[in-house]
Formats: sequence, C-alpha cells, structure tokens
Amino acid sequence: MDGGLILLVFLALLFAWGLNRVRRALRLGPVGYVGVMIVFVIVMLLVYGQTFR
Repeated sequence: MDGGLILLVFLALLFAWGLNRVRRALRLGPVGYVGVMIVFVIVMLLVYGQTFR
C-alpha cells in the first residue's frame, strides 16, 4: 500500500474526529457539516494531486 494513501486516511480520520468536536461546540446543522466535508474533500484532492507532480 502507498504510504501517502495511509497518511491521507489517517488525516481524514483525525479531521473527522476534530470536526465532530467543533460541530458539537458550534452546534452546526447538517448543512454546515456537509459544506465543511465538501471543502475538505476538495482540499484533500488538491493536496493529493500536488504529490504526483
């Protein structure tokens, strides 16, 4: 398995855990949660794309 992929999955889990805490603190609704997840996916794809250049 690719080392970068393992790191990506680890970062995603860490982010999801942190986001859960932030969401409870800010009382974000489902819409805000989905919005943050979409931004996260886009950023991860950009970072993942950069590693192959």
